[in-house]
Amino acid sequence: MDGSLGSDTTLPNKRKVMIMGAAGRDFHNFNTFFRDNPAYEVVAFTATQIPGIDDRRYPAEIAGYLYRDGIPIFPESALETLIAEYGVDEVFFSYSDVSHEKVMHEASRVLAAGATFSLLGPKDTMIESSVPVIAACATRTGAGKSQTTRAIARFLKSRGKTVVAVRHPMPYGDLVRQEVQRFATMDDLTAAECTIEEREEYEPHIAQGSIVYAGVDYEDILRQAEKEADVILWDGGNNDYPFFKPDVMVTVADPLRVGNELTYHPGETNLRMADVVVINKVDSATTEQVAELRRNIAGANPDAQIVEARSLVTVEGEPDLHGKRVLVVEDGPSLTHGEMGYGAGVVAARRRGATLVDPRPFAVGSLKEVFDRFPHMGALLPAMGYSPEQRTDLEATIAAVEADIVLIATPIDLRRVCLIDKPSARVFYELDVIGQPTLENILADRLDL
Repeated sequence: MDGSLGSDTTLPNKRKVMIMGAAGRDFHNFNTFFRDNPAYEVVAFTATQIPGIDDRRYPAEIAGYLYRDGIPIFPESALETLIAEYGVDEVFFSYSDVSHEKVMHEASRVLAAGATFSLLGPKDTMIESSVPVIAACATRTGAGKSQTTRAIARFLKSRGKTVVAVRHPMPYGDLVRQEVQRFATMDDLTAAECTIEEREEYEPHIAQGSIVYAGVDYEDILRQAEKEADVILWDGGNNDYPFFKPDVMVTVADPLRVGNELTYHPGETNLRMADVVVINKVDSATTEQVAELRRNIAGANPDAQIVEARSLVTVEGEPDLHGKRVLVVEDGPSLTHGEMGYGAGVVAARRRGATLVDPRPFAVGSLKEVFDRFPHMGALLPAMGYSPEQRTDLEATIAAVEADIVLIATPIDLRRVCLIDKPSARVFYELDVIGQPTLENILADRLDL
């Protein structure tokens, strides 16, 4: 393998470690537990889930005094070879939104190669804040965490609180430049050359008037965010559990994928840790699905307060879609490793009598690979944009599809970053809590607002 260890090997009895990740939890686990810990030597990271994040290094500038040359990052496919070549003693699994079965398959690979398989928990990786923290997490990607986060931010602002949102990491570029990122305007996103995936998470907060932090080093991020926040809102991505110790933890569960809350990692952890569980999409789910989800919540976390909500879907300008050929563009990560069969755009199109156009025969470049890798996706297009090249492929695919209108069901206005050569309209989806208790009542009581 190409890549030296680059660490200070003079300390005796160090345990050689490799971290399996996806440019998020892996870097956080390194920073909080391993970086200045002379008992361990992190010899490599492996990367998966996100295209183009392997074959680089965790840079020396932020790796600490034990790692003068940084740390190499390799594809996860090379796991067994790396364990043998570097004499790895222990492998730490450090990414999220995977089934329990997937975790154990990876564990089996590690064990068969002779190493120990481990997970780090909240006690070793959560950072304590000097200001209140509300964490919004989920049992699966695509459950509705982002709209729940926006609803929480609106409520806090209505009580006169300054909210700073801190987003789960998406450092897909220059890690040194991205060590601590602060976004207050749309121009900040452009200056940072944010990907579509980053914009989808940051832009809605900025549109609400919230400052957003993200990056690589979440100790530094937290300390800077504390200086300008009355409340820190942890916006958890990829259904990971929080990097900060929450005063209130809200977990969103999806009745359309009932059962996943008990069979995915670390979604089940989020369910069991939750103070509040929001059952979203009750307007799309059956009564039986909601009832089963309630039973699963009660079995795993009987002390959690349960809130029911619908995902209120509207279309920009309310165009007449009846009988129209519609290309639906949905949030990429929710469809890919989130494994959703459809999202709000498909819901909006079906409710309005549209005919969905299948983009798969028209897919260009990397989009072909995405459809091959995730065959569960049907007649919709995931808004993939992890690189400029992939964004170009997305534009070309949209241009090739024969459709009367494009429904943009991503959290951002895709027209800001992609050329769309057809009539288009955005699909919006917001949390609409029904019944009692409300999320606002619970937060006001728990935080004495």
